[in-house]
Amino acid sequence: MTDTADTYVAAIDQGTTSSRCIVFDHSGAIVAVDRREHRQIFPKPGWVEHDASEIWAKVQAVVAGALAAAGLRADRLSALGITNQRETTVLWDRATGKPVHNALVWQDTRTAALCAELGGADGQDRFRERTGLPLASYFSGPKVAWLLDHVPGLRRRAERGEIAFGTIDSWLIWNLTGGTDGGRHVTDVTNAGRTMLMNLDTLQWDPSLLSALNVPEAVLPEIRSSAEVYGTAVGQLSGVPVASALGDQQAALFGQACYDAGTAKNTYGTGSFLLLNTGNRPVPSKSGLLTTVGYRIGGEAPVYCLEGSVAITGALVQWFRDQLGIIRSADEIEALAASVDDNGGAYIVPAFSGLFAPYWRSDARGVVTGLTRYVTKAHLARAVLEATSWQTREVVDAMYQDSGVPVTALKVDGGMTGNSLLMQHQADVLGVPVIRPRVAETTCLGAACAAGLATGVWNGLDELTSHWQKDAEWTPAMDAAVREREYRNWRRAVERSFGWLAEDGGPGA
Repeated sequence: MTDTADTYVAAIDQGTTSSRCIVFDHSGAIVAVDRREHRQIFPKPGWVEHDASEIWAKVQAVVAGALAAAGLRADRLSALGITNQRETTVLWDRATGKPVHNALVWQDTRTAALCAELGGADGQDRFRERTGLPLASYFSGPKVAWLLDHVPGLRRRAERGEIAFGTIDSWLIWNLTGGTDGGRHVTDVTNAGRTMLMNLDTLQWDPSLLSALNVPEAVLPEIRSSAEVYGTAVGQLSGVPVASALGDQQAALFGQACYDAGTAKNTYGTGSFLLLNTGNRPVPSKSGLLTTVGYRIGGEAPVYCLEGSVAITGALVQWFRDQLGIIRSADEIEALAASVDDNGGAYIVPAFSGLFAPYWRSDARGVVTGLTRYVTKAHLARAVLEATSWQTREVVDAMYQDSGVPVTALKVDGGMTGNSLLMQHQADVLGVPVIRPRVAETTCLGAACAAGLATGVWNGLDELTSHWQKDAEWTPAMDAAVREREYRNWRRAVERSFGWLAEDGGPGA
């Protein structure tokens, strides 16, 4: 586009608890935001559902709200991108456009027994070679199978082609582009790759996986790239190209301009998600990580990632505040921790419901170790923050063991990046710079960048990289010998968290 001053791209971020729409200008700056929460439905312990019709209504509302806040009509938008909560599963009637059941959310664990049954003698790794994923209730494929088996008459209707399956990106694209009147039934490689139904090498639905999970091909969307025009919106966004879809963590990677092998981003929320760009080859993990598609631009070669998830990072600060009552607000922890020079020998391992990557130990439980009478609440505050840094270090080490690709710098986003003490410690324990971007809304930015790339708003990755701006950077200042000594102590603390559940006689004892 020649005149960039009046170029705008919108992105919808449909998350686990809320939907947002953000309008960006050509420089990647935020013009307007609107956000609405939706209900969390808990029919039974471990079951988590969303009303997909409510989500669609909220998405329409935030789009209208963002356009109004920006003072723009829809015809001023050059493109629309979508990023979404991953793995959440919707089945709907193609003729009526109505969901046949509430969406099963990624957190929902009702398929755990089905996953154990599917694993058989091979266990969690039965499909890992083809999908890059362990068999777990987290992923979409088993959720589809559960719905087809538990909603009366649904499997027969699905086999006749009357039912459509999609993750949230598919549900939104179908509705945005016309729904029952010509809506496009598509998904992108990053979302398809989280179903356990896509072959990681071919980037197509795998007949052997469909057979094993008993999912009929007739329900599936077409797999497309992450950045291309899927269709044109109707309704309030009439005429706007719908031009990108990315799962939320992959969108953050894209928004952080992690386009080269060895670049990585970590999103610090309740837990943390660290993605490392490994280039144009999928790297199988032997270290408890997921192999996943990072993104694919049009017809170009796909870019793959290793992904490591840590269950408890920001949630540990919440525990320190709410359960222990040592601080009144989360932002108080930095000053308290900074009032001492170190952790006083104390370490906190937050294995509140087991450990995720790289251990995957469901028998682990949280421990506080190294206590002496010298230790104060300030030392414990420091140990709380350091637990996030050390867990991230373990994931980074696992990524290097799997890929041989060293992390050269870590780009960070999420709420905890406002804590400078934590970010400095993160740089110290990794031995590489930690960099926070100026635009904190990296998931929406990633979806917008991909959509703009597909429609010619931006010329290529180099231009997007030039728009990415650093807000703050922390460089390593810890002596290497101190770093390795402290890491050994952390690993010893982690070992002490193992085996607690088994000693108590199993779950619920």
